[in-house]
Amino acid sequence: MPLFQLNKTIKLLSTRSAYQKIISLSLSLMLILLVSTTCLAQNVEHTFELLDQPDGSKTYQLTVSITQTIYEYYLDKNHRLDNNYDLSKFVTPGVFEPVANDLWSIYNNEEDFVNGVLMITHQIPYQESVPQKYPVETIIDHEGDCDLFSFLAASIIKAGGIDTVLILYEEEEHMTIGVNLQQEPNDIRSDIFYYTHEQKQYYVAECTGNFEGGWRVGECPDLIQGAKAQIIPLDNIEPSSPGQVYSSYSTPRYSSLYLSVPSKFVIAQKDIQIWGSISPGLEGENVTLYISTYGAPLTTLATTETDANGRYSHIWHSPPGGVYSIRANWSGDAEYAGADSEISQLVIIPFEWLMMGIIVVFFLIVFLILSLATRGNGAQKVETLEDFDFTEY
Repeated sequence: MPLFQLNKTIKLLSTRSAYQKIISLSLSLMLILLVSTTCLAQNVEHTFELLDQPDGSKTYQLTVSITQTIYEYYLDKNHRLDNNYDLSKFVTPGVFEPVANDLWSIYNNEEDFVNGVLMITHQIPYQESVPQKYPVETIIDHEGDCDLFSFLAASIIKAGGIDTVLILYEEEEHMTIGVNLQQEPNDIRSDIFYYTHEQKQYYVAECTGNFEGGWRVGECPDLIQGAKAQIIPLDNIEPSSPGQVYSSYSTPRYSSLYLSVPSKFVIAQKDIQIWGSISPGLEGENVTLYISTYGAPLTTLATTETDANGRYSHIWHSPPGGVYSIRANWSGDAEYAGADSEISQLVIIPFEWLMMGIIVVFFLIVFLILSLATRGNGAQKVETLEDFDFTEY
């Protein structure tokens, strides 16, 4: 059984009955004794071609790498929509800051920067997708539709410091984005299309298309020219990201991440020290610790910083009882791609469960002693009857 399915299996075995909880915990302990850690999958990488200008001749190869932990984090997030304005929650600028920084290193104005982002989305194969996904999922899957491309483009553009909105065409069943540029686009090949929202002009940036001859900011497909649109401001975006993707124009160098916990079994109400290290030993790097339990979504436990030798540590104060999967993640830097640690399993035994277990064991021992004593007496009585001489009567 893969360890990432362990907690889900335990969840099915657990009920509100104290007796069944003990059984569930016992089964969990046996599973963890069989398999304690596992390696995560390798990072997923995709390379995108960029031109220095829409019609430029100089090309760049931008590699984007995503760790399995970051992917699982967004995969586990809530994908349900309450209304159209809730669509903005799929825009995640923080995780794509490295991509935005690399784009700004080759572009010197907002128009070229936005067109560079469109070059990225235009290279991802089009495929209808239901329901919506977060941009990290779109990069991993390497496919998407107008919604997913819009979320990805808006994330990178927002990370680059440019004001942007989502534009929804309900009747046409289409979505794109609008970008508020400081200057009118110069590289367009048609009329300029934009929408005004809160006294700002947002130029249409069509995220579907192909790399060669793809849409540029300010251009607009015939389908949505003059169409009624709903402007969705990015008021519900993720405030901060637990990690980031890796982005570089050079071949990434790979790193590794080590994680250790004191033991597999700990009594609740005790502080637990988690420690580990990055290889190569880099100082001042943020390592994020993640936990999941009973099949619940992956959540962040803490973020800690490495010392001069690349080591990190964290004290988890009095965690509640349960069966936990713990992992560490490093997003990487300009030179090294990010890395995941192995997943460590930790059973934190509630004190009341421990006492209940001791009581159960005590009564089992008493019952066993009494049973053996009773069997011994019965055997003696039979033996006495067999030895009795009935002929005398």
